[in-house]
Amino acid sequence: MLDIVRAPDPDYPSLRHVYGATGAPAAIIRPRTTEEVAEALLFARETGGELSIRSGGHGISSISTNTGGTVIDLGRLNGIERISDTMVKLGPGAHWGHVARELYPWGLSISSGDSGDVGVGGLGTTGGIGLMGRAHGLTIDRLRSAELVTADGAVHRVSASQEPDLFWAIRGAGANIGIVTSFEFEASTTPVVAQATIAYQLRDTATFLNRWGALVEQSPREISAFLYIGVGAAPFAQATVVYASDDADSALTALTPFTELPGMAGQRAQIVPYAAVPLTTDAPHSGQQRAFTHTGLVDHLDLDVSHGLGALLAEGSTQMVQIRSAGGAINDVPPDATAYAHRHQNFSVTAIASVDSPRFAAAWEPVHALTTGMYLSFESGRDPGRIMEAFPPATLSRLRAIKSEWDPEGVFSQNFDVTRPSSVPTP
Repeated sequence: MLDIVRAPDPDYPSLRHVYGATGAPAAIIRPRTTEEVAEALLFARETGGELSIRSGGHGISSISTNTGGTVIDLGRLNGIERISDTMVKLGPGAHWGHVARELYPWGLSISSGDSGDVGVGGLGTTGGIGLMGRAHGLTIDRLRSAELVTADGAVHRVSASQEPDLFWAIRGAGANIGIVTSFEFEASTTPVVAQATIAYQLRDTATFLNRWGALVEQSPREISAFLYIGVGAAPFAQATVVYASDDADSALTALTPFTELPGMAGQRAQIVPYAAVPLTTDAPHSGQQRAFTHTGLVDHLDLDVSHGLGALLAEGSTQMVQIRSAGGAINDVPPDATAYAHRHQNFSVTAIASVDSPRFAAAWEPVHALTTGMYLSFESGRDPGRIMEAFPPATLSRLRAIKSEWDPEGVFSQNFDVTRPSSVPTP
């Protein structure tokens, strides 16, 4: 029997909201098995109204709740199981911080994001730009098979050899195709890394960013680096730089140039379990982190991009800019190998404001004009036209063909529905 939580139930207040938004769904269904996920989907389709799929973790886009509709909450599907030397089976409701802790005693790790509170399901079907990304690729690049419930309620095992079109699609556009109820990942054997936290006082933001970008690209692939820049009269930045190995001498050689950039105000470096890298709080979700974001991928932090970001920070409507490294092993994967096709860019750039506003949109636009793609999970805007940035024309055409076969009625439409807008340029 399905566990359906409604407004009068005592659990409802703790389940109605997500990290960055409040909600008031008519029903929240908490399945325990793949079969119950299929039942929940049938219930939602028969009931009508908005449908949201929730892994149960922290997310920027905040689309996993609604008002008056149905939420399928996958939080109870949170298993973490070792199935062979390096293969692990993860439930979509597990959080990446918990995954990292479980994998560490096995001598394993999987590169995920910078927050351990993110759910496996959302990140595992969108991409996963993580702090070992340049060494190990996107999180989806480690996925070897999955169990998937499609819009008709059927259960599929998908892999490179089993229903390969569905397997291709869920690696980058899974929210459009169905509900993944379990993932099998090939973990890496990098349980321990070197991590540096470095603070900078920025006197010339554009020059610093240009030098930062060049340094990241020139660094060995073991280096992945995330930079967070706050606004102010004198912008302040903090970096997390990870060397994906426990070789202390090599790590020191690779990390030292980051301490020699101008404005370095403090640093700390240590050898740590990878499980200590993603920040994990396990805080309950109450819509507490209200923010609006715009995001894009750029090939390089060249002078145009760096000056654009400097002007964005100086304009005043932006609270923070986050720059995440890509490239390296991420870009070894052919662009047509997965539905995530952005395999030439070296950075993800995200601007964060307290609220959506015309002023913020206008301030973002000069940077937006320099982007060459978009990572869906970092974007708050719901402009359907941006689907063209998330998926290049050939990718979008293939996705639409797959979606028309497996979800012709558009059941899964809450996260950048690939069926809109109605036209797509010819590849």
